[in-house]
Amino acid sequence: MSQKENSKTNKKKKNENVEIDLNDYSLYENRELSWLEFNQRVLGEAENQENPLFERLKFLSIVSSNLDEFFMVRVASLMEQIRAGYDKVDFSGLTPKDQVKAISERTHRMIDDQGRVFKRSMIPALRKNNIIVSLDISKLSERQTEFIDKYFEQNIFPVLTPLAVDSSRPFPLILNMSLNVAVLIKKNDNELFATVQVPAVMSRYIEIPSEEKDFEHYVMLEDIIKFFINRLFIGNKILCVSNYRITRNSDLTIDEEEAEDLLIEIEKSIKKRKWGDAIRLEIDKNVSTKLLDYLQKALKLHNRAIYKIDGPIDLTYLMKMYGHIGDESLKYKAYSPQIPKDLLGKTDLFEAIKEKDIFLSHPFESFEPVVELITTAAKDTNVLAIKQTLYRVSGSSPIIKALAEAAEAGKQVTVLVELKARFDEENNIQWARRLEKAGCHVIYGLVGLKTHSKVTLIVRKEEDGIKRYVHLGTGNYNDITAKFYTDMGLLTVNEKLGSDVSSVFNALSGFSEPPKLNKIIMAPTHLRGQFVKLIRKEAEIAKTGKKASILCKMNSLCDFEIMTELYKASMAGVEIELIVRGICCLIPGIKDVSENITIRSIIGKYLEHSRIYIFYNEGYKKIFLSSADWMPRNLNRRVELLFPIEAEHVREAVLHNLDIQLKDVVKTKIKDTNCNYNRIDRRGKDVINSQSYCETEALKNVQKFEKEEQEEIFIPRMSNDLEMN
Repeated sequence: MSQKENSKTNKKKKNENVEIDLNDYSLYENRELSWLEFNQRVLGEAENQENPLFERLKFLSIVSSNLDEFFMVRVASLMEQIRAGYDKVDFSGLTPKDQVKAISERTHRMIDDQGRVFKRSMIPALRKNNIIVSLDISKLSERQTEFIDKYFEQNIFPVLTPLAVDSSRPFPLILNMSLNVAVLIKKNDNELFATVQVPAVMSRYIEIPSEEKDFEHYVMLEDIIKFFINRLFIGNKILCVSNYRITRNSDLTIDEEEAEDLLIEIEKSIKKRKWGDAIRLEIDKNVSTKLLDYLQKALKLHNRAIYKIDGPIDLTYLMKMYGHIGDESLKYKAYSPQIPKDLLGKTDLFEAIKEKDIFLSHPFESFEPVVELITTAAKDTNVLAIKQTLYRVSGSSPIIKALAEAAEAGKQVTVLVELKARFDEENNIQWARRLEKAGCHVIYGLVGLKTHSKVTLIVRKEEDGIKRYVHLGTGNYNDITAKFYTDMGLLTVNEKLGSDVSSVFNALSGFSEPPKLNKIIMAPTHLRGQFVKLIRKEAEIAKTGKKASILCKMNSLCDFEIMTELYKASMAGVEIELIVRGICCLIPGIKDVSENITIRSIIGKYLEHSRIYIFYNEGYKKIFLSSADWMPRNLNRRVELLFPIEAEHVREAVLHNLDIQLKDVVKTKIKDTNCNYNRIDRRGKDVINSQSYCETEALKNVQKFEKEEQEEIFIPRMSNDLEMN
């Protein structure tokens, strides 16, 4: 036995003799605080000067967008628990009150960091690239002031509606997430509050004439309104003015059991979302005490719910700026998704899938084959039926159009549209109605469950009988997000997978019992149990002294049972490598508990979104792809699918992809025992950015194929070939 193996065996024996309480709160990081650390890593990419300038602006925008949803849903839920008197602790030992307090402390620091990055880093960097963003209009030149004066009168003033508050006019309902200007005015001897909504239909950043040659100069719309606010309250003295924004509770609560029509109930709830309880107030850092006190009292907010912003409120506008201005050299080099390796040279998609399983790796490889499969099936006279689950689709989805055309052509089309896909409900309601009008059979999933699985079934009549073409994926059927989410998919005619998918759709559309499946594992019925079984098997193998390992990639890990099983497996000697983009409540490196666990997070150009689960299985690895993360909602309250990868060339592709990710030293951070994420020391290592590597590899695959094709055309014919002819 080698020294390394002997050391490992001794460690395992030592662990077996140590009694560990896996309910100990110190073994787990709080879910919400873990998410905030993920968002801090996104903010880190905004600070990272290795990224192009406008990509850094984009990351800054994403930080704001992420926080908005976090407050509207997660913080809102905790506030509801507090109001209900719920004080049970989570697995990290925190009550809802404890969590809200900790969230506030952490988020205030993050907001301060974000403001610092924008003002001290981004503004100077933009100036170096001939773009000026002025945050103080009073310092503009006379010519520029005249320009904004005229712009205000002609374009802004006609749209504004000042709302005053007095004895006859109560405090108005301020729209969720709208940007507003608060004003304290003196009328006669009374101090009155008024508010003006910043028009959402207008650009947040206004270009003005520049006093410097070859420079673009911008000012903020809300700052122009503040500058000329006196024109809205003529005859009154303006005491103080500040920009502000309210975040409201936007989590939909629907009693599905009592709802006669789920679609109508969701529509009603969406309207209420605009007017939920206020849970956050963002306001100018230099706001007057009087104005702040008035808003705080009117909105019934605790001090910790008030966020003073140093700079523009709501930096999500930077995403639009990213798309509208700036040289392309200030962004990531443009990349076009390539033809998937398994489809190079193939002209008939159905024939290609019959020949072998097709592996898809987005966005490095194009999502177009998935769209093409459905559009081709819609027109193919041999196709009898199309069945598909839709969770999030694009605004002008070609898939929706194809499904409608297929139904209009007389094919049997069944579409499960998940109406409860958060913040996509309105979009999905529109698609559901359009599909129903076209003749599709539209179903809205199962009561109490979200259908999050990504699966398509095409039934086709062929010479040798009925064939079932299946697409299974880790990501949504969204042709837009497929260009910047990393996901994996499988196209197959495997009979057992086809049979399983048919059974899944029958369970979703009918009243059949949870199906018994050949290959696919389904949540919420069997997926949790299967994961536990697979983890425990590796632990049992490790106890015999054999090699045992688990390698998984996902978006989030916060399921208590799964975490305890991983701890037990680590204690038994299983080597565990986890790539978790976002929430990860597991803590690595804890003595006698998680010393065999490594946790990585990759944040880069693309949003890491694929879910891959690999178990060593004594040498012949069990490889699965899934729509599910290791979260209670995925395992308990959603319809999810876990499907095996069995074709050797697909297995190799998945393993290769993960191997590249494990070698990433550019965009990877590794979690330590203190729940900090640290960059990898690059010294002595190949400098690999996994996403850039996969882009280059996909391009090379196409170039190699095209070169080989060209060489075949110009191969000279030999004399013996001529004689044979």
